[in-house]
Amino acid sequence: MEQMICENLSVGRNGNLYFAGQDTAELAAKFGTPLYLMDEQRIRERCRTYLRAMQAAFPGKSRVLYAAKAAAFKRIFAIMREEGMDVDIVSSGELHTALKAGFPAERMWLHSNNKTDEDLEYAIANGVGCIVADNLEELAAADRIAARHGVRQKILLRLTPGIDPHTFAAVATGKVDSKFGFGIETGAADEALQTALRLPNLDTIGFHCHVGSQLFDSDVYIRSAELMLHYMAKAKREYGFVTRHLDLGGGYGVRYVMSQPTIDLSVCIAQLGAYVRRGCAALELPLPTVGLEPGRSIVADAGLTLYTVGMVKKIPGFVNYVSVDGGMSDNPRYALYGAEYTVLPATRMNEPREQISTVVGRCCESGDVIQPDVPLPATMARGDLLAVCTTGAYNYSMASNYNRIPRPPVVMVNASGSYVAVRRETWDDLIRLDE
Repeated sequence: MEQMICENLSVGRNGNLYFAGQDTAELAAKFGTPLYLMDEQRIRERCRTYLRAMQAAFPGKSRVLYAAKAAAFKRIFAIMREEGMDVDIVSSGELHTALKAGFPAERMWLHSNNKTDEDLEYAIANGVGCIVADNLEELAAADRIAARHGVRQKILLRLTPGIDPHTFAAVATGKVDSKFGFGIETGAADEALQTALRLPNLDTIGFHCHVGSQLFDSDVYIRSAELMLHYMAKAKREYGFVTRHLDLGGGYGVRYVMSQPTIDLSVCIAQLGAYVRRGCAALELPLPTVGLEPGRSIVADAGLTLYTVGMVKKIPGFVNYVSVDGGMSDNPRYALYGAEYTVLPATRMNEPREQISTVVGRCCESGDVIQPDVPLPATMARGDLLAVCTTGAYNYSMASNYNRIPRPPVVMVNASGSYVAVRRETWDDLIRLDE
């Protein structure tokens, strides 16, 4: 039996790929392609795993925030509300979507390295729980706007601890030269803390850091925590500031291809918890509330994208192309930074995969590649289905209308069946804003 990249995948007796217990061919026939599928139960299970592990690591002193940039639409926010998660948002658009989904503003944490006055106004006016401040200009603006609304706005200061997580440069955010946050070693963190403590309409409750994504163990988290704990001790010693909240960001990885490892989130979080508790005791610091911000690891392998094959082009001695009815307009991650994916012949799962092919999209762009070097059956033909696995994070979020291609729908799959969470765009949607 073939080993699958994720437990929610299997092969039926008919040779078709099954996702979350349902035949992908039947789902494609019902909803069309390209098609984003999301396994609702797996999303919920991941939320519960994080919540249980954080509660065990930091009893009564933990928060788990879903990083909404991974996949943001109303139904996701409703699921997060139902599962007891907080959410990390990075724009007024995400805030608006969450509010329309009934998510309580006090459980939202607003990020971004460049919040506009309009962003801050919308957030503070709607009672957002905490703003993660990223620069001095933002501190001044938030203080001014909070004063006008007669509130004392909770904030965290985002610090850059100066750690290189050895991941994609595009997703490494904790190095000293990052566009995000106040550098600890440059002295910017000291200036930010002193400034924030002087501003009367801001309630500085602690610090935030985030060093990158696709982390497969606790090493980078522990190195980050070490630097943050020592800075917390300095803040207490030199400025009399006692940290009430420490957010260590997100970044736990998921397996996109079989060569990548799987991780035990509960074990990793337990290791982190033990380190932070020991560190606080050694530095004579009260244990703060500790937060994590998982995004990708909540939704990535809960997602699958289905495509219909159009062109199969064989150039002897060079390359075989299999072209599908989507592409970089619904999955730009390979074009952006060479992201790896597992691609499966959804309607030919029992056939030998002896033809190495490059799977490409329909966009008028030579860089419109979903994945090179994919082993597929030599019988692949127009009308077959291809499945790209682990697409729940950053595919729908990054999708565009390049070449005026409508974005696919998002369909939730669960034990009861399937339902549309985001409808397929129409041609009229493409011109809806045109004057």
